[in-house]
Amino acid sequence: MAFGAVRQLIQGSLARCSGLLAALGLTLVLSAIVAPANAESADSGTFRTFLERELWPEAEARGIRRDVFVAAFADVSPDPQVLALTRKQPEYTRPVGRYLGSRIEAGMIAGGRRRLATWSDTLARVEREYGVKSSVLVSILGVESNYGAVNDNRDVIRSLATLALARYRGDFFRNELLCALAILQSGDVSRRQFVGSWAGAMGQPQFLPSSFIDYAVDFSRDGRRDIWTSTPDVLASIANYLRKKGWKPGLSWGFEVVLPGGFDFSVSRASFRAWADSGLRRADGGAFPEDDNAASEAYLLFPSGARGPAFLATENFVAIKQYNNSDVYALAVLLLSDRLVGGGPVRQQWPDDDHPLSREQRIELQRELAAAGYKVNEFEGHIDFDLRDAIRSVQLAAGSIPDGNPTLDLLKTLRGAQRSQRSN
Repeated sequence: MAFGAVRQLIQGSLARCSGLLAALGLTLVLSAIVAPANAESADSGTFRTFLERELWPEAEARGIRRDVFVAAFADVSPDPQVLALTRKQPEYTRPVGRYLGSRIEAGMIAGGRRRLATWSDTLARVEREYGVKSSVLVSILGVESNYGAVNDNRDVIRSLATLALARYRGDFFRNELLCALAILQSGDVSRRQFVGSWAGAMGQPQFLPSSFIDYAVDFSRDGRRDIWTSTPDVLASIANYLRKKGWKPGLSWGFEVVLPGGFDFSVSRASFRAWADSGLRRADGGAFPEDDNAASEAYLLFPSGARGPAFLATENFVAIKQYNNSDVYALAVLLLSDRLVGGGPVRQQWPDDDHPLSREQRIELQRELAAAGYKVNEFEGHIDFDLRDAIRSVQLAAGSIPDGNPTLDLLKTLRGAQRSQRSN
């Protein structure tokens, strides 16, 4: 059956898979997973009961055929290693400069440049279609899977079924499992080839099943969306994702800047022209982009505080954060993409003693800011530009440099303010 016909046949089963990641502000959820799993749910009898009494009725309601369901779970049992991994998620609290140095090193730069040359024809076609720079696509692939060289080979159905049975993160992985069944039914991937990480992130772009359904592209026109082995499909799928998440063709993501003496740190957003008029200059000596209707403002970002490098960041920086909701991740991708096309390293030295807050501390910071009356968009520990502006306000009130950087000292200040309010 033709690919288009298959997709029409199962469209109803796909529809309910869409949008969950967007609602959470994530595509890749590995850094956001923290809830404890229930190891007792790994009993085989409980597993089969879960499949037949709970999962099958919902799968059937989404249009999954019985033969697809049976084949998907043939000889499948819960994976105790997956449950163990839910308790061993690393906390990335290295200084920002060290993290970026591990990502943007000579081997990664050389490997990315080789891919730009080898895939030049495909990249040119993808860039014309979606408007996302080739170097950015290659850089994301480098950061996610070392340009496709590193891929996990766990059974996606087994991993997701284990997490769904354990009710890890509520119904999140149950939805991903149902989306995975829809992918199997579509014929995009065979049961044997359906592999990924312990949390179900798949292929070279590390898409979860719901993201695959929403954004994967058959750019090779062979009737399947193959993000495991097809370079055209991989690159176009990443580009399609970014474009739908707000990437604006022709707009710079941003660049490192040098601040003038006596700079007003309380200002965080302005047009490129206004930033240039304020005395900022590009660290590489280049000219600021011309302002147009695609670049309403650029945000002044201090990833490791005022002692470290400063960057202007545009809407395209924010689009990269839709792939992984971290300023440091976005910087790794975008600084690497610059290096792939001849850009130089960051000029300002990174402080080696800045220790980013843990996820639990960031969540506590969000709650403290909300309690102090500031708008907080979510309580998952992600630091967006609005939250950095709230931090600037607290820093101004405390008489410190308002660089918008979340630190332990800032958290202690907020804790003290709340204790003082409660005692009055």
